Amino acid sequence: MREMTREAARLLERAQTGEAAAALARAEEALRSVNGDLADGPACMHFVRVVVRIAQADPHGAIAAADVMLLAAEREGSSGWQACALASRAWQRLRLGEVDPAQYDVGSVLRDLVAAESLASDEDEPVAAVNSRVAVAIGYYELRLYELVEPQFRTAYEMALADDEQNGNRAMWLINLAELHLRWALELYQISQVDDAEAHTAEAERYAVQAAEEVFGDDAAVWRDNALLYAACARADRHDPGGAAVDIESCTRRLEARGFTPAALATSKPFYAVALRRSGHPEAALEVMAAAARDLPPDADWLVVASTHRTRAVLMAAQGSRDAEATLAYGDSLAAALWRQRLSTLHAARSLHDLETLRLQHEQMARAAELDPLTGIPNRRAFDRAMELAGTAPDAAHRRVAVLLIDTDKFKAINDTRGHAAGDAALRAIADALTAQTGPGDLVARLGGDEFAALLEDRDEAAAADVARRMVRAVRDIPDCPATVSIGVAVASAEALPAAVDRADEAMYQIKRGGGDGVRVYPPESTALAA
Repeated sequence: MREMTREAARLLERAQTGEAAAALARAEEALRSVNGDLADGPACMHFVRVVVRIAQADPHGAIAAADVMLLAAEREGSSGWQACALASRAWQRLRLGEVDPAQYDVGSVLRDLVAAESLASDEDEPVAAVNSRVAVAIGYYELRLYELVEPQFRTAYEMALADDEQNGNRAMWLINLAELHLRWALELYQISQVDDAEAHTAEAERYAVQAAEEVFGDDAAVWRDNALLYAACARADRHDPGGAAVDIESCTRRLEARGFTPAALATSKPFYAVALRRSGHPEAALEVMAAAARDLPPDADWLVVASTHRTRAVLMAAQGSRDAEATLAYGDSLAAALWRQRLSTLHAARSLHDLETLRLQHEQMARAAELDPLTGIPNRRAFDRAMELAGTAPDAAHRRVAVLLIDTDKFKAINDTRGHAAGDAALRAIADALTAQTGPGDLVARLGGDEFAALLEDRDEAAAADVARRMVRAVRDIPDCPATVSIGVAVASAEALPAAVDRADEAMYQIKRGGGDGVRVYPPESTALAA
């Protein structure tokens, strides 16, 4: 699986650098290699499909691919890939809402993002961990929740820094952080919060300079020019407008030569104009913004459009245009309303985050209340609850469940001769040995002292006895542990489990009275089974 994950990481890069079709073909080949059914393939390759659909501007396809990916990630037990699926689905829903208001549901988007953030924090596998953080960051970025974006990109950078296999990507996260603070500053300028905006351009410069220093690899020159462009933009409104104007122009020229589109460079235009105006070239600044407004692509995001027109209006107003002053007044009132909407969404996101934290804490407390602290397996409370749930299930009358009651032989001698620490170690080893013989859906619990129990789903007497015999042998084979176990077995419908517990208890004491270290299946007249 590790090699598959590495390949998925390479395909994700290809999907976002002009090779989407080839990346999709290879991902779907890998997905079908499991059993021929694309849905049953690994979650990491499903994420390639999601990213390809996003790169192809196909939000419907991306959402459908994310839904299939989510099932695969749940099947694998991968919290990181689950987070990628949820977060990607969330911000693609936002994209749908931009063209179809009926699809806009910020509440469900926030719930998916908050759940994804919680899942991402539990992931240890490097590729899934980094991608989950970035997916969450993009979702919050689309909502302009800048305060929630930065921790995600910071964590992605730190993970890449710590993992030699991902070091080549670390400058990209720093560039994302620089762009984040530049856009944050642009929005603050829209509402005339100049001091706060300049604080964010200072942060942008710090991240961009660091990124330029850390780039390496085949595409290092491109990443460096991108970082230097952002560093220059960050200086435009502060300490070096003349140098910023020169650097923005030269970096833009090099990036255009490398195929960067006007849309990809549109964020830099307002900063370029500010640098020109502050360095004594207001006419050149106005020309830059007139061209930027003319060249805005139809799908440019609202902040680029707003900052382009506002910067142009500011320059025109400075030259005495009354129309520009009226445009500014109207635009600033809209910007203030959008900022208030952003703060409302941020408050909702933080509230949901707090609720999710409380829910997780409650679940952790509930799990802790049902775990035996010594052995780490379920306790009597968990065993009793499992019996209750099984007995009240709709199919309880028809579903067969085996009950195993397990008593440890010769345990008192361990405590008496070796001490309680040795006894505790023996109980932990016995719990591990018993649990290792069961399968998915089964439960092994410590009832107290040296007594254990198990519930085995859909087992008849013969199958349950086979599990019990394996348990006896496994305990017998524990190194340097003289203890053995006596196991009583009874099988009943799920709704009759309390009676089965009594019968298993009776069978267990039968084998115990015969010397222990064995298995007996109810009814008591049956013979002991050799283990």
